Amino acid sequence: MEANFSNAYIERCSKETETMISIESTSFLNQPIKYLKEHKNEFIYLESILFEEIGVEGISLEADDVFGTYDVMLGLKLQKKFDPLLREYLNSNLDGEPSKFDLMFSHDDGLWDLNFALNYVAGYKEDLSISDAFQLIQQFLSNLVGTVKKPTS
Repeated sequence: MEANFSNAYIERCSKETETMISIESTSFLNQPIKYLKEHKNEFIYLESILFEEIGVEGISLEADDVFGTYDVMLGLKLQKKFDPLLREYLNSNLDGEPSKFDLMFSHDDGLWDLNFALNYVAGYKEDLSISDAFQLIQQFLSNLVGTVKKPTS
C-alpha cells in the first residue's frame, strides 16, 4: 500500500538554527532524496496523519555530514515498558553498523526519541524520491509499532 502524503505539512529547515527556511508543497517530495546531500545545511520536517496514526507527530530527515547516511529523527508515543521489544525490533530490522540507531525515553514528554539511518531499512535505494523515502519510513515505523504492540500469546 502506498502512503499518500497529499495532506502533509512539509518544512525545509536550517540544521544550524533549526529555523524554517520555507513551507513546501507536496510536489517538493518528488525530488530525489539526494537533494539533502546537495543541501547539507537543510533538513526536511514532515507531519502527516499517516504518522500520527502510529504515534509519531512529525519526522525530520537529513543527510548525515559524517557518515553520508540519511538520518531519520522522531518522537514515538509508546510506553516505556516496550523498551526491550523496540530494541529487539530495531536490531533485527535495521541492517547496518552496531550503532545503527539511537533510542532514548524522555520522561519529560513521555516519548521515545528515535534516530536511525534510512540506509539500513530494507527497501532503501540511493535513487529514492523524498516521497518514496517517507513512504519507506512510514512502512518501517508502522511495522515496528504493530510488532511491538502485538499481544503475545
